[in-house]
Amino acid sequence: MGGVNRTKGGADGRADGGVAGTMMGGAVGGTDGGAEGGTEAGTVGGAARRSRNSMQLGALRSHNAALVLDLLRTAGPEGISRLELAERTGLTPQAVSKITARLREDGLATEAGRRASTGGKPRTVLRLVPEAGHAVGVHLDRDELTAVLCDLTGAVVARRRTPLDLGAGAQTVVERAVREVRELAPGGGRGPGAVLGVGVALPGPLDHRRGVLHRVTGFPEWNGFPLRDVLARRLSLPVVVDKDTNAAALGLAVQGAAGAVTSFAYLHFGAGLGGGLVIGGAVHRGTRTGAGEFGHQVVQLDGPPCGCGNRGCVEALCLAAVARGETAEAARVLGTAAGNLVALLDVDLVLLGGRTIAAAPDTFERGVAAVLDERARRAGGDAVPVRVASGGERGVAEGAAQLLLAPLFGRGEG
Repeated sequence: MGGVNRTKGGADGRADGGVAGTMMGGAVGGTDGGAEGGTEAGTVGGAARRSRNSMQLGALRSHNAALVLDLLRTAGPEGISRLELAERTGLTPQAVSKITARLREDGLATEAGRRASTGGKPRTVLRLVPEAGHAVGVHLDRDELTAVLCDLTGAVVARRRTPLDLGAGAQTVVERAVREVRELAPGGGRGPGAVLGVGVALPGPLDHRRGVLHRVTGFPEWNGFPLRDVLARRLSLPVVVDKDTNAAALGLAVQGAAGAVTSFAYLHFGAGLGGGLVIGGAVHRGTRTGAGEFGHQVVQLDGPPCGCGNRGCVEALCLAAVARGETAEAARVLGTAAGNLVALLDVDLVLLGGRTIAAAPDTFERGVAAVLDERARRAGGDAVPVRVASGGERGVAEGAAQLLLAPLFGRGEG
């Protein structure tokens, strides 16, 4: 599993207060470090405390526990021994024993059998218990809602999809989202394998730290709406809100879809066009969490009007080309914008996704790659590779679930 930062604690295994705090703090706005999120943190923190379930999170008290959990996750059902955990984390065997004892006590880890050793008695092998906890991922697209229930490994346990009008008003959209989450996880935050929280991904721009929407492109009526707090109160669960492209990029990074590459751009072309950036292994959101508004770079002065209020945006040009049936032209325009991004950030890989890409993946991959190849030839360098991302249309919802899951394993939050 490559591509996402891990947070490592000290080698002595002392609790450093990180993983559960990271997950819960991110959900309730406690990670923005100041008064900016204070009111929201208090409001939603109360809901989070009320929803604590029988799966104790005491074993997640430290970054070291997150390291061990992540190795258990990546080891799969075959498991991994305590000795291997100590060797790969740099923790002492005693620290690993304490952490794994807590994980077993809390139902997060269990024995997976025994493995022959080079000397002495066989080693006990441990594995993660995927069903010990779940997260819900919700993708609020402009015209469709997709929701998934994922176990601790990120595997999808259940999925729902329904039409949605993002412009139907906040109350209507919230009610639909609440209903779909409750249908997926009727037990909510209670009982074994309970839901740890809900990740919600939708078009930007928005404030990820506070969970407040800005003037969502094409839907300015959402400006200032505190989506995170409203959903958290309704669901009595921690909620994290992010842009759809960031969620998808996080999901791809956690899956290792980029291989050994730690810096890549994910370009999502569905009902709209946006980008998610992973730089140095972490999702890059920027100071105001507004990075990645890829679709609204102007590539044609005085071009056709865009829903954002500008003219000649790459999103408007690409959508117009697709509407005319000129998919190859849309791919060429997308490639031009991707070339600008590569020249600016020098990323190592461009991944493409979204329903419009999925409808003609070869055309878009070839078209974008052709533009990048031509630019590389003129510059005398190597072209940045272009690939269609795995996961297809479901990637955003699954990435939204990772907004809750990834911090548990010390991964991916930039």
